[in-house]
Amino acid sequence: MITPADNRFTFPESQKGIILMLGAAFFFSLTSAISKHIGKEFHIVQLVFFRNIVGVIFILSSIRNRPLEQKGGGKLGLLIFRGIVGTLSLYLLFYAIQTLGLGRASTYQYTYPIFLALLSWLLIGEALNKKEWAAIFIGFSGILLVFRPDLSLAWRDNVLGLGNAVLTAISYLSIRQLGWVYDSRAIILSFMLSGILMPIASMLVGTYFPMEGLDFLIGTFKWPDTIDQWTAFLALGLTALLGQKMLTQSFSYDKAGRVAAIGYSNILFSVLIGFFMGEAFPSISSLAGMALIIAGGILVSLAKTKEA
Repeated sequence: MITPADNRFTFPESQKGIILMLGAAFFFSLTSAISKHIGKEFHIVQLVFFRNIVGVIFILSSIRNRPLEQKGGGKLGLLIFRGIVGTLSLYLLFYAIQTLGLGRASTYQYTYPIFLALLSWLLIGEALNKKEWAAIFIGFSGILLVFRPDLSLAWRDNVLGLGNAVLTAISYLSIRQLGWVYDSRAIILSFMLSGILMPIASMLVGTYFPMEGLDFLIGTFKWPDTIDQWTAFLALGLTALLGQKMLTQSFSYDKAGRVAAIGYSNILFSVLIGFFMGEAFPSISSLAGMALIIAGGILVSLAKTKEA
């Protein structure tokens, strides 16, 4: 609303979470679009490298201004595991964006709540109620619709796109355990450091031992040689950082389930941006699959919120 005193726009507290999540979804879709643009000239592992370089600078600055909160610790192995898995999920996301397009890659990425619920049941014995099982069924029905119609795309690329969601779910599952014993910035920092060290290793291997079948894991380094390329890499890191910051803040203003549901607007943003970048608009069956995936993910998020 507009206040008479200063004529500025303000939002009720309950709406700030939604606004922030919309902003996060938009910036994440911009990150994906930038990665698609510069991925035509640079390998995906190099994109992961530059994305995390920018983030590490800001996280270290934050830690310098406000030291890490001292918690129990003692789970260094799980912390490293989270960093490795999170980095691999980024590899697969950027690869899927190049091979499948923004809309399909983003849709696959946002199946992670469905896989998270399933893995929670399989790995840690977390009970699922009838609504959560229904949500999982709806979500997998959507995956089949998105996966199946376009036979012009290699099944391998679709599987790797879904692999990003599975790894993201595993990563989030580990964050649940780490959040009790580490400052959240330490968890993010471990992820970003992995996102620097692993691409360096990937590019070294790709330079001396190229393997065509592992193009989603191994690449080479190429120096950006124009201002536009350096600007694009900087924008890649900054949009990802802004998206992450707004995502984190959004959950402090409203119910987690409702805020998480708004996050699915990322798919809409990605489809529209992809269309303006020359990608074909999704078919009716693909759109129906996207709708089912969104419905399944929202149902899982809302069920978890009520349970909590």
